Amino acid sequence: MKTLVFPVLAAVAIACMPASGLAQTGSTPKVGDKAPLVEGKDQDGKTWKLADEIGKNVVLLYFYPKDDTPGCTREACGFRDSMSDLQSKGVKVVGVSFDTADSHKAFIAKHNLNFPLLADTDGKIADAYGARMPDRQMARRVSFLIGKDGRILHVTDAPSADTHLGEMKTAVEKLEKQPAA
Repeated sequence: MKTLVFPVLAAVAIACMPASGLAQTGSTPKVGDKAPLVEGKDQDGKTWKLADEIGKNVVLLYFYPKDDTPGCTREACGFRDSMSDLQSKGVKVVGVSFDTADSHKAFIAKHNLNFPLLADTDGKIADAYGARMPDRQMARRVSFLIGKDGRILHVTDAPSADTHLGEMKTAVEKLEKQPAA
């Protein structure tokens, strides 16, 4: 009887876990998927909607854990420093984290960032992209290159900021090589 108690308790514990915690691990959109049409408030309280970009721009939507931490700063400054090249290819960069608008404002000012940061304090945007860290009020580092047609062209899902910068640069360069629609 004692040997049955632990497996039964484990099964009950798993069954009682919130579904949202389980669903997040497998819900990251993949290349070719339609991008979830999210919206959020930027550092200035202005509403940004992905739907407004579809048909006009390619969007590099990237999620990161926390403002002004070493890896997140390296990644943000890397996108900042690549901005003229990205803009010349019709790419708009938008960062997303659980930080507040005030935190984003300070981060932008300190590092002269030249793109908006969405304050996803409730995690709705991160959840739509499966980017929430399990059991944390924080996004993991994951980036999506979204085409003008609203489909995901490239996903980088890795902890390294340098990996994101390198892979996104390569993915953006491939945009030019695609035949016109």
